[in-house]
Amino acid sequence: MVRDALGVGTAVGLSGFAFGATAAGSGIGVAQACALSLLVFTGASQFALVGALAAGASPFAAAAGAFFLGTRNAFYGLRLSGLLRLPAALRPLAAHWVIDETSAVALAQPDTATARLGFTVTGAALYGLWNLTTLLGALGADALGDSARWGLDAAGPACFLALLAPMVRTGRRERATAVLGVALVLGGVLLLPAGVPVLVAALAAPLVLLAERAGGRRGATRGGGPR
Repeated sequence: MVRDALGVGTAVGLSGFAFGATAAGSGIGVAQACALSLLVFTGASQFALVGALAAGASPFAAAAGAFFLGTRNAFYGLRLSGLLRLPAALRPLAAHWVIDETSAVALAQPDTATARLGFTVTGAALYGLWNLTTLLGALGADALGDSARWGLDAAGPACFLALLAPMVRTGRRERATAVLGVALVLGGVLLLPAGVPVLVAALAAPLVLLAERAGGRRGATRGGGPR
């Protein structure tokens, strides 16, 4: 289990290179990029923030998109609180490590002791490596100059799509959400200010769920009458 946790932390932590390079290419300083990784530490939100800023979004719209993406960690925290049963003094520190990868490793364990170990090992490996590679990526991109010449501005979106790809293959609901999200973004780019289409795309998931519920009700109505 420890080896698996270290593997997850190392594999995902290396994507900090992409964030550091993307942040530098978006006009964010090296110190600011490192501060984001140290204090925010949720890759999807960080990529969303710098990507929106690079596209010309206002700081408010960029921060709002990052915030909405980060709210999923609150739901992970509710589940992990009952599983890990950490002392009250440690919970604020552990909350900083509640992200997709640490939650997945912890929830896959059979008992509290191994869940704690998996959470801690994954979090420590990922936090340390993510921050180190953020620094190296930002310094490297800064030294290279214009990120557009090297294609570094595409590193963040490519990494994010790679993380999402396995979920899109899992079922019809996920594929429908992905297709609707893309449609909302493409439509929003033509009509809305930069950064806002990402927020609009967040409506894809609840819209798909509402459509499924409405379809279930129609099916129950058609099949529930006397025969």
